Amino acid sequence: MSLRPAGSELIPAATREVAWAAFPKGSLAIRIRDELGVLFVDEDFAEAFSTRGQPALSPARLALVSILQFTQNLSDRKAAEAVRARIDWKYALGLELTDPGFDHSVLCEFRLRLIDNGLEQRVFDAVLEHAREAGLVRSGGRQRTDSTHVLAAVRAMNRLEKVHETLRAALNAPAVVAPDWLVTVAETEWWDRYDARTEEFRMPKQMATKVELANQIGADGMRLLLAVYSKEAPPWLRNVPAVEILRRIWIQEFRDEEGRVRWRTSQEQPASSARLVSPYDEDARVGVKRDTQWDGFKVHLTETCDDGEPHLITDVATTPAPGSDYGVLPIVHEGLVERGLLPAEHLVDAGYMSADVVVAAKRDHNVEMVGPMMPGTSWQKSGEGTIPVSAFTIDWDNETITCPQGKISKRWAHEVDKGGREVIRVQFARKDCTPCPVRPQCTRASIPRRRITLRVREQYEVLQQARTNQDSPEWKARYQARQGIEGTIAQAVNGFRARRSRYRGTAKTHLQHLLTAAAINLTRIDAWLMGMPLAPTRTSHFAALAA
Repeated sequence: MSLRPAGSELIPAATREVAWAAFPKGSLAIRIRDELGVLFVDEDFAEAFSTRGQPALSPARLALVSILQFTQNLSDRKAAEAVRARIDWKYALGLELTDPGFDHSVLCEFRLRLIDNGLEQRVFDAVLEHAREAGLVRSGGRQRTDSTHVLAAVRAMNRLEKVHETLRAALNAPAVVAPDWLVTVAETEWWDRYDARTEEFRMPKQMATKVELANQIGADGMRLLLAVYSKEAPPWLRNVPAVEILRRIWIQEFRDEEGRVRWRTSQEQPASSARLVSPYDEDARVGVKRDTQWDGFKVHLTETCDDGEPHLITDVATTPAPGSDYGVLPIVHEGLVERGLLPAEHLVDAGYMSADVVVAAKRDHNVEMVGPMMPGTSWQKSGEGTIPVSAFTIDWDNETITCPQGKISKRWAHEVDKGGREVIRVQFARKDCTPCPVRPQCTRASIPRRRITLRVREQYEVLQQARTNQDSPEWKARYQARQGIEGTIAQAVNGFRARRSRYRGTAKTHLQHLLTAAAINLTRIDAWLMGMPLAPTRTSHFAALAA
């Protein structure tokens, strides 16, 4: 497909006349076109198309259709029908009333072109750029970030169902590309055991029977893998995606004990960050947050939150389900730098806050992080009558610590912890700690001497200052503005169906999140232009009685 730019700057006269007759008060699509102008031009997507070949449909129009599609949660087929049938969409796209539109499969192909050429961010950024030109978003001010879980576009399965479905999928792939070879290696029992989908297969209820079936499935899968990697099999068969996923899941789920395949226990499995949860989406992972467990991803949304201005989403990050949120903020800040939308004040919850993140944000981008720090976890800090680190006097210049009993530390060493962070290990002398009268309140170590691990000075001081400030009424009033991000998460989940991914894989899921955020921004810009105030927090009738 080749790119032949077809301008959509002018709206056909007939389309304009009929649209305003049908929508005398306007609609979202009409108001966005009139207020923000043409959001995209074909040249923005030139990298995704060749200079030769059959002319492609206008990528600028397809980008706008993709966003309008997400404003109303339409499928590709319904979105293509809207282009043919809806007058306000033709107005926004600059199409003639007689334009027949396009086949719905074009939208899927367009999304793949965006991903393959790294242009998915450009769709989201273009909406923000036009909003900035209209004075609706700016750098500086306050922004806030929060995340929510996203379910993968695959069925949730337990471990037994997963291995059964993985082997069934691995048998179906050679059945298409190498049927003659598969007939020669398949066992007779396999047709009864793996012909139906897992949800149609009656799984045993007793644990011993489950383990027996799992071991049987493991042995069957191992026989298939040995056949695939034998000299008699076509070499290219090893590169079939379903076969490769079978190999990876079998390594995670089974072990070979002297030629006998055994199902691993849950303790023998790899970490959740590496463990596949489905043969149909190799990027999805299992995530756990308090009482919630899910298979999929997390999406992090950042939005402006200054009074008197529309609250627009400025950054979208899609990450694996497991793991902490500490590493997301540097990525968010880099993205905001590229868009010229860095805030002066960034409000987040405790999941994003750490001393090194706060120091890096201030040092690299002059952004002040506002959020609660996690409390210390040592038993000395939580116990009554114990001696926490804060009771010691730290002399940073001379690299010593003095305990409440007046004893001075003997060792001060700069090291790196398991997370790769620079820390300071401090140790007191055994001869000072052994006879100490308050030693039971200070240390429980088998070797009676106090050991202390500190962050580097800048991080330590930031951490202590933050923990002191967050108890003040002034800080709590300042931090209260972060609560509004919960409403944005609710709008994305309830109004734009962001809880479940439409597509498989991280790249496609991230594109969905970008299109969803762009759709939310257009919806909020339209509400701002209509003079609609921000909705207050809902209060139930029963809760209102307390007031």
